[in-house]
Amino acid sequence: MRIRGNQREKPQRILNTENLATMKALALITGASSGIGEVFARKLSAKGYHLILVARRKERLAKLAEELKNCEIIQADLSEAADLHRIEERIQAEPELEFLVNNAGFGVQGEFFEVPVEPQDRMHRLHVIAIERLTHAALHKMVKNRAGNIINVSSVAGFTATPFNVSYCATKTWINAFTEGLYLELKAANSPVRIQALCPGFTHSEFHKSAEMDIRMIPRSLWTSAEYVVEKSLNSLGQNKLFVVPGWRYRLFTTIYPLVPRALRHPLSIRYGRARRDS
Repeated sequence: MRIRGNQREKPQRILNTENLATMKALALITGASSGIGEVFARKLSAKGYHLILVARRKERLAKLAEELKNCEIIQADLSEAADLHRIEERIQAEPELEFLVNNAGFGVQGEFFEVPVEPQDRMHRLHVIAIERLTHAALHKMVKNRAGNIINVSSVAGFTATPFNVSYCATKTWINAFTEGLYLELKAANSPVRIQALCPGFTHSEFHKSAEMDIRMIPRSLWTSAEYVVEKSLNSLGQNKLFVVPGWRYRLFTTIYPLVPRALRHPLSIRYGRARRDS
């Protein structure tokens, strides 16, 4: 098995020859080394897709690839322009791409004007620029082929604006707006290509640990599993749903909260933000 770093080496595919006869098209998943991305990899592998798994942690990618077999792995940090360009080129060179999951992401908490700007800038590059460029590269081929699926992993936070979590909410709001615009554009062009904004709430993964978030303040009833989130996402593709919000509590929240006047929303957001900061 060969792991691609910054060298432009020929990719090594790890194939299970017993499944070659039933192998379907290609799926590329970013942030595939853990959490939601890893579950997408497992689910799509079980459906017969050949996988290109992209993430920063080569050891985790290698372990997953050895288990799933039908994988190519690429070590890349999509907040870095050179790495993003490599993955963009890989998509452009692949005529059989049928699935793109833009899952890579992270969170930065704290007062915007106090925390270092570089991690926030990296978050914007990853959540906005990387998704824009990879989606553009994929759609260019999918629309011509009249087949394909794109899932942009957003968040319930994309329906809100929260103090001490400003950049995360803003970038997830952008993902929602960007995906909705493309959804409408594909409809207007009579394209069968499907695009989805997957908006989970609190999900058991390594995300919150990386964001240094105290999860004890979150009620147990609000937590979902990554498996549940991915199942809801894939099951909703058949209905070509734009926004997929796993969990009835979150669906209720995202339906009602945008209708609440700002005069009421803002005090609630300030109170919630302070509670998270103080924890």
